Amino acid sequence: MPSSTSSTSKTSTKPLLISAGVALAAITLGIVSWQATAPDAAGSAGSGSGSGAVAAPRTDPAAELKALARRESGDKLAVGRADAPVVLIEYSDFKCGYCAKFARDTEPELVKKYVANGTLRIEWRNFPIFGAESEAAARAAWAAGQQDRFEAFHAAAYADGSKDKGFAEPRLVELAREAGVPDLERFKADLAGEQAAAALKKDQEEGYRIGVTSTPSFLLNGRPIAGAQPLDTFTAAIARAKAEAAKQ
Repeated sequence: MPSSTSSTSKTSTKPLLISAGVALAAITLGIVSWQATAPDAAGSAGSGSGSGAVAAPRTDPAAELKALARRESGDKLAVGRADAPVVLIEYSDFKCGYCAKFARDTEPELVKKYVANGTLRIEWRNFPIFGAESEAAARAAWAAGQQDRFEAFHAAAYADGSKDKGFAEPRLVELAREAGVPDLERFKADLAGEQAAAALKKDQEEGYRIGVTSTPSFLLNGRPIAGAQPLDTFTAAIARAKAEAAKQ
């Protein structure tokens, strides 16, 4: 995994992928590009107006990013109230060291301070970028979630030293056992099933569509945050987003 000496942009990336700073811009620019090239639902293109004008994006990029929050009450990969004023979407990989650091050092504080009082909802997106074991771990996390043990699996998989043991199937079953998954046979069936693969594909396609190329990457009420930033970065962003939501 690439190392970083920066204190403000701590991410893991695929080889040759863009840096965390560029990733921040790509998240925003990616969705602008996606909007600008989308077909016009009203069929205005080629309408014979003869103006030659290029149609502007039909929606606000920030609003489009904010709308990615699913807010599904039964979402197994989310914590917090579905109607919370602030939603943090996290794109992460279980083999990513900086994702693990965020999961151990920062996320529990956010849960304790903001999820518990109804301010914040966290929605996880599995975004594996480090190959087959990353994808297997993502499917395993989803499978654990089907038995309401996603959070516990997430904590076990991101525990200090956990990723060094790899994520082959026997290890994933061991993590499920540590997480208290009650039916391990169902877990193994879900892990290998089509629903897990489809859920993973949905998360990956969402991330790639908006330009996510490094982990961890976040959207907080539609605003990108790149990397395992310090706790203060998230608390300030949450306070700002909460204030803005109160005005709407």
